[in-house]
Amino acid sequence: MSTAFFNDERCFWHAGGNYSFTLPIGGLVQPLAAGGLPENPETKRRLKNLIEVTGLMGELHAQSAEGASWEDLARVHPESFLHNFKRMSDAGGGELGLRTPFAQGGFELASLSAGLAKGALYSVLEGRAENAYALSRPPGHHCLPDFPNGFCLLANIAIAIEAALEERLTDRVAVIDWDVHHGNGTEAIFYDRDDVLTISLHQECNYPLDSGDASDTGVGAGEGSNMNIPLPPGGGHALYLDAMERLVIPALEKFRPDVIIIACGYDAAAVDPLGRMLATAETFRAMTAQMMETASDLCDGRLVLVHEGGYSEVYVPFCGHHVLQQLSGSAITAPDPLGETFAARQPSTRLAAMHEELISDLCGHFF
Repeated sequence: MSTAFFNDERCFWHAGGNYSFTLPIGGLVQPLAAGGLPENPETKRRLKNLIEVTGLMGELHAQSAEGASWEDLARVHPESFLHNFKRMSDAGGGELGLRTPFAQGGFELASLSAGLAKGALYSVLEGRAENAYALSRPPGHHCLPDFPNGFCLLANIAIAIEAALEERLTDRVAVIDWDVHHGNGTEAIFYDRDDVLTISLHQECNYPLDSGDASDTGVGAGEGSNMNIPLPPGGGHALYLDAMERLVIPALEKFRPDVIIIACGYDAAAVDPLGRMLATAETFRAMTAQMMETASDLCDGRLVLVHEGGYSEVYVPFCGHHVLQQLSGSAITAPDPLGETFAARQPSTRLAAMHEELISDLCGHFF
């Protein structure tokens, strides 16, 4: 079986409004020469370009998928919200939430993005692929049921999960979110559920400012099924791998999911404009290897990655190539041109000792 790679050119055509970085244009905020939000098509398009140029694309089972249906969307989002989104989309676009602008046809493009996530999940659950990657755009992990925010218009992963649960393709799902920002949308949707484990590793107090605390562990039936791992700015390669080994993997072993889904953001990378972490392309490859081994032990290797954030047009393609090379077992490489530089910039021995203490404290909190 192959690694399935879900993508669609139309997702690159999603367009936003008049922003300068994350600030609306106006007053003293001038337009940028390049224009728009950091969430633009180039990071993802350039990842696709890179895997084509190296030849890695030829070793993947590349395909598109149908957009998520209205029924799929309505399992997660209120119909009043969907009707309003569709109406505005048909009328030329607008903005429904916080930093979530869209142009005409934005509803259909967001539905397609969710459909890519659903297609990737189904390909693994139905045994057509060993693992899968969805190059979804717009992203989804910040979207609440009735409030899109943080560039996310629909909750892509949650939509895919609910569809799979409805069709009895799975009973227990784990979502690991290593985007640099807290996965507040995914958390909120499953916060009172015990059939979906949600784990978010994120830079503390980045976005949203008021969510992602380690004390938020779920409510009701979902108590203990949500884990937040807030990491300090400047945390690097060793901190991420330690957090995965000592916190994420034990939680997965306890939960024993049927499938593991990764909310795969690359904005924890060392040069991302929206993060202040020091992860490298090798960090993302190594975390993927950890999750592949864990999935092999727990759920017959069923692993799905859904692309979320990551805003360095130069570096995201190398991070993504490292992940896809690991996922597919390919020998085709795209050597990290900044690897040596970022390795030299990793936290000092003193900081590393503080990071180890932090992980130990979180272990004591959760286990």
